Amino acid sequence: MSEAASERSTLTGLEAAIVAALAQRSVVLVGMMGVGKTTIGRRLAARLGLPFTDADHEIEIAHAGMTISEIFADHGEPYFRDGEARVIARLLESAPGVLATGGGAFMREDTRDRIRAKAVSIWLRADADVILRRVKRRADRPLLQTEDPAATIQRLIEARYPVYELADLKVLSRDEPHERVVDECIAALHDHLCHGDSAASQLSKIQ
Repeated sequence: MSEAASERSTLTGLEAAIVAALAQRSVVLVGMMGVGKTTIGRRLAARLGLPFTDADHEIEIAHAGMTISEIFADHGEPYFRDGEARVIARLLESAPGVLATGGGAFMREDTRDRIRAKAVSIWLRADADVILRRVKRRADRPLLQTEDPAATIQRLIEARYPVYELADLKVLSRDEPHERVVDECIAALHDHLCHGDSAASQLSKIQ
């Protein structure tokens, strides 16, 4: 028995109900850079007893260890987006799990269609000031290598948030303990998949 399968065998309450309702579907986290898709994704996967995968990491592996920034610099964004779409399509055909995607992945209609068919999507939404505070000191965000990162983030928000709204669920990412955000993801998944069967009352017991 795999480690993930062993963990699933010990789940109780909301988590067990969610995994049963997911069946062969995955949970896909979408949203802007810096909203915590990887951090929240790892914790959510552990709670559900499912494997976690970061799409950006898989893309770097597929390019012999090149970083996302290096792929952008050497090949350009269109090349990167095509590769990203292929990697996500492959991952969605794998065993169910929790998948964190890059900020631009959900903007492609074909990727959204695949996610809709193979997964339940959660948009981790954050305000512009939260995103800027989290990412401004990092050099691994190629889209933010501009003279005015704040303006760039605002432009990306204006372009992307209407598309992120197409996700199945929305959870606010803010400066709260990670487990609180994970709890809210669990509650949202349960409400969505299990018709809200006393999700709020069960969630209150674990807070």
